[in-house]
Amino acid sequence: MSVYTKYHVSQDQPRVELHDNLSLTGAEVSVNALPAGGSVPFAHAHKQNEEIYCVTSGRGKAIIDGETIELVAGDWLRVAPEGRRQFFAAEDEGLSYICIQVKANSLEGYTMTDGIIC
Repeated sequence: MSVYTKYHVSQDQPRVELHDNLSLTGAEVSVNALPAGGSVPFAHAHKQNEEIYCVTSGRGKAIIDGETIELVAGDWLRVAPEGRRQFFAAEDEGLSYICIQVKANSLEGYTMTDGIIC
C-alpha cells in the first residue's frame, strides 16, 4: 500500500474538493476559482471546523460577520467555525484561493514537535 496519493487539479475547474481524491483523514482542502464579478452564492459557517484560506491569484473580498476584508494574491485568512463568511471576486478580476478546513483546537503537535528525523 502506498504512503502517498497524488491528484491533479485542472486549471479549468471552478471548484475541487480534495478529501476523497486524496483520501484525506484529518482535513478537507478545496481549490476554488471565482470569475470576475462572481461570488460564492451563499454565506456559511461551521459547527466545528475552522477554515484557512490562501489567495493564490486575483483580488476580491470576504465578508465575515458583516465585516468586509479585501483580499489579494498572497493573503492568508483564518476564520473561526462560527464566523459567517462569503467570498466575492472583484468586478474586473477573478479570485482563486485554496481553503483548508480542519477541526478547531485539534492540533496537538506541529513542525518539530510532530516531526521525526529519519
